[in-house]
Amino acid sequence: MKLITFRRKADAAPEPGLLEKDAVYALAPVGYADAESFIAAGDGALEAARALLAKGSTMPVSGVQLLSPLLRPPRIFCVGLNYVDHAAESKMVVQAVPTMFMKLASGITGPDSEIVLPANSTQPDYEAELAVVIGRPARNVTRENWRECVFGYTILNDVSARDVQLATSQWTLGKSFPTFCPIGPWVVTADEVADPHSLDVRLTIDGETLQQANTRDLIFDIPAVLGYISAIVPLEPGDIVSTGTPQGVGLGRTPPRWMRPGEEVAIEIGGIGRLVNRTVAARPV
Repeated sequence: MKLITFRRKADAAPEPGLLEKDAVYALAPVGYADAESFIAAGDGALEAARALLAKGSTMPVSGVQLLSPLLRPPRIFCVGLNYVDHAAESKMVVQAVPTMFMKLASGITGPDSEIVLPANSTQPDYEAELAVVIGRPARNVTRENWRECVFGYTILNDVSARDVQLATSQWTLGKSFPTFCPIGPWVVTADEVADPHSLDVRLTIDGETLQQANTRDLIFDIPAVLGYISAIVPLEPGDIVSTGTPQGVGLGRTPPRWMRPGEEVAIEIGGIGRLVNRTVAARPV
């Protein structure tokens, strides 16, 4: 099952829905105003969704605009330096516990939308990541029960202004410019992903492969990350936990390879999908 957020036309309000093959099933008629409320409704919502897929009315996905599947998640947690080779190319030491930072939800954008490269940064970088979407409240998650709190998985591009990010030890602002959080194109429910620790991750710019790895290479796997966060801060339905990026980012290349206006940035994760965005220069105010 794929959870989406879409618009019927350019000036229409966003709606939650389900995508099955090339058909969109709207969730508003069965009582859900947005994807976050659908996730928070738990098992009852999933049962309603299965019934909707069995007999609900549909519209073609070609006739709607897909947005980020989550527009207002409670929080976006991110893991830094979670692949050994990426830590090495960043010239940073892997810590004994996950390196956590936040991205602001105001930076969210969706598939086939623009990544705006700000005028006050000369080092915009890309980061392909598998993201986990939390499905229910969770505290002190363990290796035995971590799957119980996972709703599903999506793709997140942790776009970063390296000069802003690395000017201080606090990374949030350098990660949170408008459009610096492309997510999508949908959330695949957890029952359709047998093992999130065996997924190929690939990022290309204009067809050139710049990142390629597998989630089996995560230093801190998903149960470790969820356990670490939830021992400190209870997880909430709709929270996004992005698991970190592999080697190949622009910062780690010689010379550094920053994103430029007019490029197509595409991330593919096996079993999840493909997230595509184009870069543009910020327009003068």
